[in-house]
Amino acid sequence: MKIVVVGTGYVGLVTGTCFAEVGINVICVDIDTNKIENLKKGILPIYEPGLEELVTRNTEAGRLQFSTSLTESIKNADVAFIAVGTPPGEDGSADLKYVLGVAHEIGENMNDYGVVVTKSTVPVGTSQKVKAEVQAALDKRGVNITFDVASNPEFLKEGAAVDDFLKPDRIVVGIESKKAEDIMRKLYKPFLLNGHPIVFMDIASAEMTKYAANAMLATKISFMNDIANLCELVGADVNWVRKGIGSDPRIGNKFIYPGIGYGGSCFPKDVKALVKTAKEYGHDLRILQAVEDVNDDQKLVLFNKIAKRFGGQLKGKTFALWGLSFKPKTDDMREAPSLVIIEKLLHAGANVKAYDPVAMHEAQKTLGESINYCKDPYDTLIDADALLIATEWPEFRSPNFNVIGKLLKQKTIFDGRNIYDQDEMKELGFEYYCIGINKK
Repeated sequence: MKIVVVGTGYVGLVTGTCFAEVGINVICVDIDTNKIENLKKGILPIYEPGLEELVTRNTEAGRLQFSTSLTESIKNADVAFIAVGTPPGEDGSADLKYVLGVAHEIGENMNDYGVVVTKSTVPVGTSQKVKAEVQAALDKRGVNITFDVASNPEFLKEGAAVDDFLKPDRIVVGIESKKAEDIMRKLYKPFLLNGHPIVFMDIASAEMTKYAANAMLATKISFMNDIANLCELVGADVNWVRKGIGSDPRIGNKFIYPGIGYGGSCFPKDVKALVKTAKEYGHDLRILQAVEDVNDDQKLVLFNKIAKRFGGQLKGKTFALWGLSFKPKTDDMREAPSLVIIEKLLHAGANVKAYDPVAMHEAQKTLGESINYCKDPYDTLIDADALLIATEWPEFRSPNFNVIGKLLKQKTIFDGRNIYDQDEMKELGFEYYCIGINKK
């Protein structure tokens, strides 16, 4: 089989590379010439564990190619994946101009039957718009080429995307014909040999499944953060509450860790888009609106604790910040809670010294030189009034607390991810503030 993946961002690059890894011939297409030239040299635009090795291996084997020309790449392709961005508009809706633009270009250049698959996260009904764009381009050419559209949403976790693709929990495919189903089943056959399930359904249901999944996970996070804030007020320990409810198989122990809010490229955007879609149909998703509101408030929780501890006098204070990316094992800064904390601290006249294992370069694109970027975690602590934990990178879990205590002006830690034990911190002489625990 020959497939084309349009878009070499997070989803497109992982998708194309992993298909090549199982022996399929793949061409990844992008209009960004610099990005394509770098990919040909093995230089990736994103950080994702294990991905660089796979790109290099499959490029050298000739199974994975990179191009800026969809015109040439689409010829004789069995499947064309659309994996371009769908940035949120001001009203929260997904901007489909890139998706539909690619669909039109596919119609302008395809020369035989193929399946056009939306891999980007798109609102319900988008595949029919894609179909209309492809058909309009074919009509303009005056050619009679048949094609099918399909929806194949991704369920990749940043930091574990390669494993998620190669060993999927499930593969969801929305189709409109038996022919499209047969082609998609053949394409995914290498991933089904180990028993990973593939679920075929109508296209609208597949499009909805992606949004519903992310919305449910976001709901669990916001619910637990809301409970954590109540725990502080009533004197309960959210860690025990989490363990107590997580042992119930109906609830499970994933996505119930309290913190400073969710971020990234999926949850914030998808929750907003689903709420907007519902409004377009005259329906209010009241629970999801609350999920978004709680998450916005939660990103302020750590700053509010800092302001309260220092009596609102933050001007001239210096804070060490460990972690910038929205989660570990990624350099993704989109909607990262750290950005909200930094913005509030800088606005209050404080200084920030930050360290992140991989996200410093990405953070600098957004923050510029407004903060100090340090070479290692301990460098941030010099002359700092407190340490803030914004991302739970593994290397932050067991630091040298003796060194931390000596370098900080005051032995004060604000832990936005609850990675340390409160009793241990007290024994070591630290003032320790975390999420969902208020032991006197």
